Amino acid sequence: MPTAPGFPRRLCARLGLAGLAHAVAAPERARAEARPGAARSAGPVNGTLLLVGGGEIGPEIAAEARRLDGGAGARWVVVPTAAEDGDVEAIGRAGFVSGLGRHSTVLHTRDRAEADAPAFAAPLREATAVWFEGGRQTRLVDAYGGTETELALRGVLERGGLVAGTSAGATIQGSYLVRGRRGDINAVAGRERAFGYLRNVAVDQHVDAWKRDRDLAPLIAARPELLGVGLDEGTAIVVRRDTFTVVGRGRVLITDGADHAGQPFRSLRAGDRFDLARWERLP
Repeated sequence: MPTAPGFPRRLCARLGLAGLAHAVAAPERARAEARPGAARSAGPVNGTLLLVGGGEIGPEIAAEARRLDGGAGARWVVVPTAAEDGDVEAIGRAGFVSGLGRHSTVLHTRDRAEADAPAFAAPLREATAVWFEGGRQTRLVDAYGGTETELALRGVLERGGLVAGTSAGATIQGSYLVRGRRGDINAVAGRERAFGYLRNVAVDQHVDAWKRDRDLAPLIAARPELLGVGLDEGTAIVVRRDTFTVVGRGRVLITDGADHAGQPFRSLRAGDRFDLARWERLP
């Protein structure tokens, strides 16, 4: 039974996934990425990711969720665990997925022993889509990191499904768990690992509302193997393999350690595409 949130090596053994091993072996990863032609970052081999920067979610993002979730017979699992306890029930009853008109099951616990039970994770084994609600991203790691539930969450992607989330539910999909502190978004020591659906990526959100345009720059300077992806509110990226496309009303800021006309980031807008493997905007 897991007793702490950081179980990457144990989870690697259970999943048999090299990607998670990379997430906890930074020196080895950095050496590998120095090889010519090595992918700098990566999306999922199977399935699709939808990461939303928080705030009001517009119809164009909802339309993407409907397009990607498996159709009228979609089976969503809603994970409200990042939210405050008092908000969990309302999210399940009247959250984003209910607005899509899709069938959904709410999956929530703060008990790691329960999260590690196959019976608790069972709804995920039939799911075609997952929605992570916003809140505090460390709550997701504290509850599910290294458990049977994390294994089953990744299984949705492996079957070709959709994993989506807003705010904290976007950050958890990266490999490095940034936190929501203004001016200092470095992870809490010992809690650096997010769920790693995006390899070598740190995801920030609410960038415009919280004036966090530059907040990823110090992190990327200290961790140059990471690509920083900052999402404005009402803005999303749709990730298929190593390419993402921007959807929504705001910006996606890419912080890669380079100077971009005096700024530490480049700005993408709706319709723009980006190559995660090469860290390049696509035509």
